[in-house]
Amino acid sequence: MKVVAIGRNYAAHIEELKNEKPSKPVVFLKPETAILKPGMPFYYPDFSNNVHHEIELVLKICKPGKFIQKKFAHRYFEEIGLGIDFTARDLQQECKEKGLPWEIAKGFNGSAPIGEFMPVSEFQDLGNIDFHLDVNGETRQKGNTSHLLFDFGTIIEYVSQFFLLKKGDLIYTGTPAGVGPVQIGDHLEGFIGDKKMLELEIK
Repeated sequence: MKVVAIGRNYAAHIEELKNEKPSKPVVFLKPETAILKPGMPFYYPDFSNNVHHEIELVLKICKPGKFIQKKFAHRYFEEIGLGIDFTARDLQQECKEKGLPWEIAKGFNGSAPIGEFMPVSEFQDLGNIDFHLDVNGETRQKGNTSHLLFDFGTIIEYVSQFFLLKKGDLIYTGTPAGVGPVQIGDHLEGFIGDKKMLELEIK
């Protein structure tokens, strides 16, 4: 299993981090060891002082495929869930300044919590999915797939040019604005619409 993640896929998030708007999907990988299963706590790493939450909709790949055309992309995922892309922002900035890859800031142990998944059939319109993240009962991030720069089909078409997608692979589709630091003791809850799909503690 691998985690394929898309960066800079919501315009407001690009603006808040003062990044350049991409012309193609920005792709990075997280190893399987980054996955944190539902209900497991996230242990704040010793190597960072600035870990940020990034709530994202996650596609679960249901069959192998490569060089997938956008018009067929819907055949390759049957479930959508929520995940958090934890980012060690201080490490990421240090790597960026040196022109180095920043996998250590994105792919460290437990940096990809996943919640529950829903069948695609339960969504009326994949182009209009509301989701949000609450931290200690306060909404920090709100997103809707209508604001994606690259929709699900475009992501799958692009990613599958480079990586064979296999059953069980996860695609994190990008985070909306509102990212920010987490602290030990925080309680995070993720929702699709009004349905709670993810919950974890920071320890």
